[in-house]
Amino acid sequence: MSTHVDTFSYDDAIVRKFLWATIIWGLVGFLAGLLIALQLANPIFNFDISWLSFGRLRPLHTNAVIFAFAGNAIFTGAYYSTQRLLKTRMFSDGLSNFHFWGWQAIIVAAAITLPLGFTQAKEYAELEWPIDIAIAVVWVAFAINFFGTIARRRERHIYVAIWFYIASIITVAILHIFNNLSVPAGLFKSYSLYAGVQDAFMQWWYGHNAVAFFLTTPFLGLMYYFMPKAAERPVFSYKLSILHFWTIVFLYIWAGPHHLHYTALPDWASTLGMLFSVMLWMPSWGGMVNGLLTLRGAWHKVTEEPVLKFFVVAITAYGMSTFEGPMLSVKSVNALAHYTDWIIAHVHTGALGWNGLLTFGMVYWLAPRLFQAPLHSKKLAEVHFWIASFGILLYVAAIYSAGITQGLMWRAFDETGRLAYPDFVETVMQLMPMYWVRVVGGTLYIVGACIFAYNIFRTWQARPKTYEVPMVSAPPLPAVYVDEHPAPVPAGAIARFTSAGWHRRWERLPTLFTVMVVVAVVVASLAEIIPTFLIKSNVPTIASVRPYTPLELVGRDLYIREGCFNCHSQMVRPLRHETERFGEYSKPGEFVYDHPFLWGSRRIGPDLARVGGKYPDLWHLRHFEEPTSLVQNSIMPGYRHLVERELDFDGIQARVDAMVMLGVPYGEAVRNAPELARAQANDVGARIVEGGGQAGMETREVVALIAYLQRLGKDIQQAGGVAAAPGATP
Repeated sequence: MSTHVDTFSYDDAIVRKFLWATIIWGLVGFLAGLLIALQLANPIFNFDISWLSFGRLRPLHTNAVIFAFAGNAIFTGAYYSTQRLLKTRMFSDGLSNFHFWGWQAIIVAAAITLPLGFTQAKEYAELEWPIDIAIAVVWVAFAINFFGTIARRRERHIYVAIWFYIASIITVAILHIFNNLSVPAGLFKSYSLYAGVQDAFMQWWYGHNAVAFFLTTPFLGLMYYFMPKAAERPVFSYKLSILHFWTIVFLYIWAGPHHLHYTALPDWASTLGMLFSVMLWMPSWGGMVNGLLTLRGAWHKVTEEPVLKFFVVAITAYGMSTFEGPMLSVKSVNALAHYTDWIIAHVHTGALGWNGLLTFGMVYWLAPRLFQAPLHSKKLAEVHFWIASFGILLYVAAIYSAGITQGLMWRAFDETGRLAYPDFVETVMQLMPMYWVRVVGGTLYIVGACIFAYNIFRTWQARPKTYEVPMVSAPPLPAVYVDEHPAPVPAGAIARFTSAGWHRRWERLPTLFTVMVVVAVVVASLAEIIPTFLIKSNVPTIASVRPYTPLELVGRDLYIREGCFNCHSQMVRPLRHETERFGEYSKPGEFVYDHPFLWGSRRIGPDLARVGGKYPDLWHLRHFEEPTSLVQNSIMPGYRHLVERELDFDGIQARVDAMVMLGVPYGEAVRNAPELARAQANDVGARIVEGGGQAGMETREVVALIAYLQRLGKDIQQAGGVAAAPGATP
């Protein structure tokens, strides 16, 4: 055996960079969340500024918390733990720094473009195509750096945390690329390659698994490294880690369609999503059990160490969320919860509890080691823990109450068989006290985050003038593996399988391990995607459904720009209380020209699928100018800028051309879209004047949005509209 030993150092500078980015972007994301919470409690907090409205800031909040705060936390922990688990420096310092600065540039680009209204309108995938390309490039650089580090490792077997990092890197790349395929219609405008039902399927295949492989699996990897380190105990069960890793990787991919119960998605797809979601409960709890039982024999440390307090509550929140998720996927529960604040409470239990508290605990553990100084104040860390925990309890208690209240009020009928609360705003008013409690809970969480930032800052201030760079020694990996302590081979196939020796072999073959992850993800994905796209009966066409006119198309784009889809759904479910309130339930064929789909995931305002023709054009104009003048107690902000801004008619042709590339039959509009748009705008402007409104609206953005709203739900009202027939060219 060779006695040669390599001497090297770890790159902790990159870890420090990601740590500071985590703290800074965390505060930004939390404050954005507080602002939009205030806007729901009182629309005065929109400040009558278009780029500060709820519709534009809500995706900024979600992107900042998921990809800026949680993303940088993942990279902080992964860069620190990967080097130590593999006993080697990262493959390339240059790639590490490219990853860091590229990711921060992407976050800044998101922070600029989302408030300006540049969005794809796809939840957790709102960023427009140039930024999507940048994300892919930076992610590939990260992947090369990570797998290059594995290739030059000095530790033969890859530890469980590395398994979860591999699954996350591979799956996020697949999800991001295929969900964001689009046709550009300008520098910051594009249309999804998919339409209607297929787009909805792809979005929630991505959306649910973005939660799975960005907010779950990488954080499980962090838990598997930092929890044993902080507790100074080995992981409870090696075999349990194998079982729950592979079941999560395979089962999670199938679960996305449960977000689309009772919608125009084929019933078989949402039922399949439900079944796999329910099956996910146990493997998810496998991670919780493995984390909590790692503390066996060390529970007394939890009372002494704030780091362990954060970890224990984080893992408990993970367990609660991963029980509630499968429960919410059951159709009868989903019928009550979907579109309500119940889903918001569920998401924040995971985000604030699991992701937030685990990140805080990890950073508290890392700070003394990275800054080579003792933590400034353990007492402040304790204070942070209790304030944050109480803030979470206030938040989720209020919003669970709000969600259940919404769901029950929407479906309530009086003794005569009529809706008990026919006006949507009645349900909104019942939520105001709960929204204010959420503001208090969120404020407490932010106060805790500020204490956290101060504590870490003061720890950093106590650092030495020059960081000591410890040198590490380890023998290189032998070219040929020789098991110096072979375990006896059990007799019988079942015994050999349960002994997990086969998996032990996989752990020293990272290429094979990665291929197995890819196979699990791709097989599960294609099993749902192929039937959804190829079976024609999944989306029966409707003869009277036509493409949007050029003016309606740009109006739809304005609807997307203003983030209206964040508050309004366009999907009437086949449930009696919905059809009584909103009209005929939605059909798959209605959405064949919708790039992207806009079915929504939340109802802060009423559903708009059947709003066309319900109100005159002047009503819509007044509603955009001052919503409360028509709907008392409305929390919708005013959109006066739509009335003041000139509509860019010349830019409409590029939008129509992009839709034609997607196969939308546009006929004459291919050659003269601006002229057709002007003609329709003149008609809308004339109707506004006839109704007693002001003249000159035909050149303003508001007419396009009015034209779009007046179109919604009209097509299937045409004679024979519900009969299946080939799509007609207008």
